[in-house]
Amino acid sequence: MKISAIAVISKNRVLGKDGRLLFHVPGDLPRFQKITSGHPVIMGRRTFESKEINKRALSNRVNIVVTRDSSYRAEGVVVARSVEEAIEKAKKAEVNPPTSAQGGLWRGEGEIFIIGGGQIYKEAWQYVDKLYLTVVDVEAEGDTYFPDYSDFTKVVFREEHEEKGLRYAFLELER
Repeated sequence: MKISAIAVISKNRVLGKDGRLLFHVPGDLPRFQKITSGHPVIMGRRTFESKEINKRALSNRVNIVVTRDSSYRAEGVVVARSVEEAIEKAKKAEVNPPTSAQGGLWRGEGEIFIIGGGQIYKEAWQYVDKLYLTVVDVEAEGDTYFPDYSDFTKVVFREEHEEKGLRYAFLELER
């Protein structure tokens, strides 16, 4: 089973600031939905509770939230106490059978996605096989960084865009 990370980052690897994403890139959300649909997604509690997700389970995915709070509960999510436990639960996850248009996972086949935040990416890094990045062509300031991904040298896909003065690239990279 492949484990992938997906994120929107600046060219200096900034993910966010003050608990919020820095960028809302045209086309990124539909891309995220298409890529992760039908697959388990692993995220930290703060990411799940962030404005972007707002404590709602992402549809057509098994949502796994990593937290050290043993009493944590949220509707529509599986709770794990560590990234390793989350990965094990994702491997056993049963997602509705995918349609041919969705791709997707059925009983442990396919991909598991790490969707944030910064600490969860760091803890999962040793398990990650593939990256799906949206890299915005700016040097940004923030307090949350994506891990150094210089060891992901195989470019599987690259697509450059520019909209309303914002330059960015969709990338897929493997080690």
